[in-house]
Amino acid sequence: FETETLKRMSQVISDELGCEEGYVVVLSGPSHAEEVVRKCPTTVVVASLEDQAAQRAQDLFMNSYFRVYTNRDLIGVELSGALKNIIALGAGMSDGLGFGDNAKAALLTRGLAEITRAGVEMGANPLTFAGLAGIGDLVVTATSQHSRNWRAGSMLGKGMPLEEVQQSMGMVIEGIRTT
Repeated sequence: FETETLKRMSQVISDELGCEEGYVVVLSGPSHAEEVVRKCPTTVVVASLEDQAAQRAQDLFMNSYFRVYTNRDLIGVELSGALKNIIALGAGMSDGLGFGDNAKAALLTRGLAEITRAGVEMGANPLTFAGLAGIGDLVVTATSQHSRNWRAGSMLGKGMPLEEVQQSMGMVIEGIRTT
C-alpha cells in the first residue's frame, strides 16, 4: 500500500503511468527468490483485469520449474500479498516467544480469516484467499526462515528492538510498514 493514499500498488502504477488499472499485472504467490534462483519448483499467480495482459505475463514467466497461473482478481491478489506480511510478522513473534506450533497455526488460520473478510469488503473474490496468492503465500511467508517478515518477527519476539532488527536485516521488511 502507498502510505499516504492507502492505494494498492496497481492503482499507484496506473496513476503514475497514466494507464487503465486493468492493464497492470501483479505477480504474487508462494515464492522465495533464493529457491527460484536454485530452480526449485515454484508456482505463482499473475493477476490482471485484462485476460490478455495476464496471459502475456504468464507466457513470459512460465518455464519448466516456474509455473504461473492467471487470475482476474487483482484486488484479492494484491491484498493477499500485502496483508500476509502482517501475519508473518506475528508468526515470527510467536516463534520468537516460544509459543509453539499450536499458537502459530491459530494465528495463521485466524489471520487468513481476517484477510479474507477485509478483502471481500474491498471487492475481492473470497476464493482468491484459498489459493496461491492467499493461503499459499501466507504459509510460505509465515513459516520459512527465508522470509524477511518471519525472521524480523522472530527477532522482535526474542526482544530485539525494531531499529536493530531493521539494521541487522539490511533489507526492506514490508510487513512493518503495512502493519
